[in-house]
Amino acid sequence: MTNNKLRVFRLGLIINPLAGVGGSVALKGSDGAETARKALELGAEPKAQLRALTALSVLSGLAVELVTYPGEMGEDAARSAGFEPFVIGSIQAGHTTAQDTENAALAMYQEGVDLIMFTGGDGTARNICHALPDQFPVLGIPAGVKIHSGVYAVTPKAAGEVVAMLVRGELVTLGDQEVRDIDEAQFREGRVRAKYYGELLVPQEHRYLQNVKSGGKEIEELVLTDIAADLIERMEPDTRYIIGSGTTVQAVMQELGLPNTLLGVDLIEDQKLLASDCTAQELLANTAGTSTKIIITIIGGQGHILGRGNQQLSPELIKRVGKDNMIVIATKTKLAELGGRPLIVDTGDAELDKELAGVIPVITGYHDAVLYRIAEI
Repeated sequence: MTNNKLRVFRLGLIINPLAGVGGSVALKGSDGAETARKALELGAEPKAQLRALTALSVLSGLAVELVTYPGEMGEDAARSAGFEPFVIGSIQAGHTTAQDTENAALAMYQEGVDLIMFTGGDGTARNICHALPDQFPVLGIPAGVKIHSGVYAVTPKAAGEVVAMLVRGELVTLGDQEVRDIDEAQFREGRVRAKYYGELLVPQEHRYLQNVKSGGKEIEELVLTDIAADLIERMEPDTRYIIGSGTTVQAVMQELGLPNTLLGVDLIEDQKLLASDCTAQELLANTAGTSTKIIITIIGGQGHILGRGNQQLSPELIKRVGKDNMIVIATKTKLAELGGRPLIVDTGDAELDKELAGVIPVITGYHDAVLYRIAEI
């Protein structure tokens, strides 16, 4: 990679058009043609193009030459962002595959780009890792349902900011980050089994780069019970509570004696289960005209509270409920694992993300809470 400001920065762009399409309809992934087909039939709207556009908007006016694949794999987004891309390769429009992603990555490497920026999730990262030789720089724009890998920026805008730093010749360290993915079939059954697939060379700008997701079950059982007891004590009658995903939130449902979708989103009222494993549309329909609150937790090691594993919480729903009715719960151990880094929201709506920035109370025990910052990234 060159820092020569006189040379145009050649940026490869790859978009997995169906990345994350299963999130809003509670499919907990998008791997495989059948899953993507089912998601679209359920009314899911692909978001990968918009997320790529958000990253590309940061690069407007900079000396960047975009090298990309046709149509929905990059060309459309590049042109929408005001670029005149150099288009290589070929695809069958509307029927792109993992092999197309691998072909695109290898072709761009051979074309001599300086860095490949790709939009997707853990499956896409696996494809990129398989196709490229070691020590070739890449950066992911997060668009997947599940993102355990450390090769992604924390938000699409953050991905653009990192690339902009490189284009301007600013000093950015490169380092290896793990590519991890889980078995989606097991994931849908409530079991998280992440597997290591290799490493990719990624710009190490820590304000903008996502950590590998911390695995393992929370061991502070007493603390979780205290958090659950505090939250249940706070619950108001005739109010609907949207129960987010994760083991910390699961403790609340266990304390209530209710079944829980560990990796999905449930809905309760007056300590009774109203709906399980809800889609985005089901949540909107079942909370219309009601007093509603959202209970969410932090992804361990990363700090995301919205936009990772809970895409069922749509921007429309979050706006309707409001920040004041968002309840964040986490153990102090989980907060300490962040090392002072802020919480992150990545709803897919840039204006909403700005509105959510600032401090928010985090319940950390029984009658115990701290104020913690949500970043504007």
